[in-house]
Amino acid sequence: MLQPPHSSLQVAAVPDRRSAARDRDQDAPWHTEAVCRRDEAGLFFAPSKEPTAARLSREEAAKRVCARCPVMVECREHALLQPEPYGVWGGLTAAERRVVLARRRRRDMELKKTARQDRIAAAG
Repeated sequence: MLQPPHSSLQVAAVPDRRSAARDRDQDAPWHTEAVCRRDEAGLFFAPSKEPTAARLSREEAAKRVCARCPVMVECREHALLQPEPYGVWGGLTAAERRVVLARRRRRDMELKKTARQDRIAAAG
């Protein structure tokens, strides 16, 4: 999704989309190919005071749109790097993106710790 309106787990596996990315014009921005450009923004962003059941249903519908999008991976990475605080981006809700980011931070800390231990072992 491109622009959130002015308002306010388990992570699905990411299908391999590299072949679709290669077929695209590499000079065009990724979002020009986004399937959500043709859909209602309301599907991807919650209206204020949305009931939980309605939110879950809307998010699942948005994820189905994302699942058929040729730039889902690029969209997801954009939302993780920005980070986008609202809406469904790249097939992930804001809460799911927070989980992914926490896992990445934890993994990065573990890798740094292992590298530091390896340097100490090599020196000693």
